[in-house]
Amino acid sequence: MCAGEGPGCRARRVGDASFSCLRRFSPGSRIAARPGARLPDDEASDGVLMYRTLDAAKIVQSLDQLTRRITERFPGAGLAGVSAELSGIATATSARAAMIAKPAIFRRAFVTLVFLAGLALLGYVGFLILSNTKASDDLFGTIQGIDAAFNIVVLTGATLFFMFSLEERAKRRRALKALHELRSIVHVIDMHQLTKDPSSAASVSQATPSSPKRTLTPFELTRYLDYCSELLSLTAKVAVLYAQSFPDPVVTETVNDIERTAASLSQKIWQKIMIIESDGQHAEMMAVLASGASERLASPASLPALAALKPA
Repeated sequence: MCAGEGPGCRARRVGDASFSCLRRFSPGSRIAARPGARLPDDEASDGVLMYRTLDAAKIVQSLDQLTRRITERFPGAGLAGVSAELSGIATATSARAAMIAKPAIFRRAFVTLVFLAGLALLGYVGFLILSNTKASDDLFGTIQGIDAAFNIVVLTGATLFFMFSLEERAKRRRALKALHELRSIVHVIDMHQLTKDPSSAASVSQATPSSPKRTLTPFELTRYLDYCSELLSLTAKVAVLYAQSFPDPVVTETVNDIERTAASLSQKIWQKIMIIESDGQHAEMMAVLASGASERLASPASLPALAALKPA
């Protein structure tokens, strides 16, 4: 059995191959673990496929919940407005991604008509050339005709390639425009955590008139930074919706770049959280040591030793 198995999953190892054993959500029904076993259609759609793609509705639900958490913990904070804005963008992204994935029927029909008209025109021109060719034509004229026909074919092919790539380039342009908006959101989130200094509580320096106000306790600062990290992660997930609906190489690379930027900023945030937790653990250790020392000094067993230290 696999480590930490739950009631709905088992794994059986046979030789070098591992076969997954899936179980329906309804009690009492199981699927045998054997190579090439097929899942029923209802179970494949409900129990398996839902875990292979991102659900835009779930992302919006997570963002709405995160917005409420930020508002309840920090009323009036600008980070809650950023989260609400990102939730609206995620809602629009669901419709945009579905529109991008939808085939452009009218554009494809227009391109097909142009393609057929071009073929008909080439066929007509070729027929005219062949019908007017005479046996007395010299070799030089024949070569000129072949060269002209080759140029026409090349230009026609380039035109057809341009026409057939219209739909892809239009979808790519719309996806990149939306992804640049998400890239800006990532940097807006980073600006909100920029002045949250984890070492301000232990600092002994005096604040200047231009120093930012730092009124958060270590616990509140940890929660604020954690909310920023969650927003960065959800922003990257919203961007993935475009690559999921439109697997274009340029769009996929742009999504990967947004994910790398969000992950890098999240690492900086977690470094701040680790500093706060380390300072808290150090303070607790010092308090415990101070408490233990005071208890030992106040115990009756230590009174003779203290008396011996007093001057005569």
